[in-house]
Amino acid sequence: MVIGGTDTATVAEKVARVQELVRAAAERAGRDPASIRIVGVTKTLPPDANATVEAAWAAGLRDFGENRVQDAAKKVSTLFTAVLEEGATLHLIGHLQTNKARDAVRLFSLIHSVDRPGLVDALQRRAEREGKRQDILLQVNVAREEQKHGCAPEEAEALLRHAAAQPNLHVRGLMTIAPLVDDPEETRPVFAALRSLRDQLQEATGIALPELSMGMTNDYEVAIEEGATIIRVGRAIFG
Repeated sequence: MVIGGTDTATVAEKVARVQELVRAAAERAGRDPASIRIVGVTKTLPPDANATVEAAWAAGLRDFGENRVQDAAKKVSTLFTAVLEEGATLHLIGHLQTNKARDAVRLFSLIHSVDRPGLVDALQRRAEREGKRQDILLQVNVAREEQKHGCAPEEAEALLRHAAAQPNLHVRGLMTIAPLVDDPEETRPVFAALRSLRDQLQEATGIALPELSMGMTNDYEVAIEEGATIIRVGRAIFG
């Protein structure tokens, strides 16, 4: 079926393929596939690609992610209208500027990219004004890539303690972005390091951190084997 130039059957097939690979990776790691959330990254879709998103929803996708607050603001009343009414969860997975905190709190259920105390403070102020308890993840630059955002691993405990002390923020876990490499196996140490850091932080602080957001189209199977609970998949679903 083609609607507005979009082959919705292909979208459904792609979602099914990702779901099958997630299941297989989880089983290799002795994990329950249901414990892994697939976030369909829609940053490349225009605001009028409703049929594509609705086809992904019909195929079982329940979580959608955007990189930029301003793009999501345009799409909430267009691209995501139907799926949000059905209960979809919207994620912010890209870098968040402090001056966009207000709109981020208004738009997103889960913000993956909290990486500095000033942003924590801005989100707390906005969430308090909105009367909302905002779910967040702390972004850690495990690979220490200069071009990537995220706090350094040694800064994560202080950031966690600061964020966890905010009454209107709920730290759910950690996020990282692995280097883009040809061989996904090369990303395994990065994902293992984030899992290890999560375990260390839980032990040091007593704060539960159930979520690990790690893995994208090129490496999500490895991420699942290393403990990912949220994967961010764009190209494999939406092209």
